[in-house]
Amino acid sequence: MAFQVAVCGPRYCTDADQANAYQVGQLLGERRAVVICGCGIGVMAAVAAGVRSRDGFVVGIRPGDSRAGASPDLSVTLVTNMGEARNAIIVWSADAVIAIGGSWGTLSEIALAKRRGGIPVVSLGGWQLLDQSGQPVEGIQYVGTPEEAVTFALNGGA
Repeated sequence: MAFQVAVCGPRYCTDADQANAYQVGQLLGERRAVVICGCGIGVMAAVAAGVRSRDGFVVGIRPGDSRAGASPDLSVTLVTNMGEARNAIIVWSADAVIAIGGSWGTLSEIALAKRRGGIPVVSLGGWQLLDQSGQPVEGIQYVGTPEEAVTFALNGGA
């Protein structure tokens, strides 16, 4: 069975987030991981394009009731009509989660992944969560490059 990696990030992202997502997609595609994403614009479209540029497989999970607006680089599009609740499907279907950049939706996916437990969670250029004493929340790997993000995710958090 193929290793499945959710890549999460904002639809309205920075150029750096978009470049990181594209490279993460390329690296995951080269390593034959199945990528799961939200299927829209921004980070989601960039990761899908990166995966497809390496002949990889990427699954998009739509929040609405149709495929309209889905990235053309997706291998498969699943229509949920669940709105942001589709974030749970993305996270629960993954063996690892890579968050790129930051938005409220991305934060919800990080929270769902941590609540789920037992899978690697990586943040690349995005949210840095602190506990009540100002210390980084345990269990989130903060990385600086797409290569570090993919390596950590595919090595099961090691």
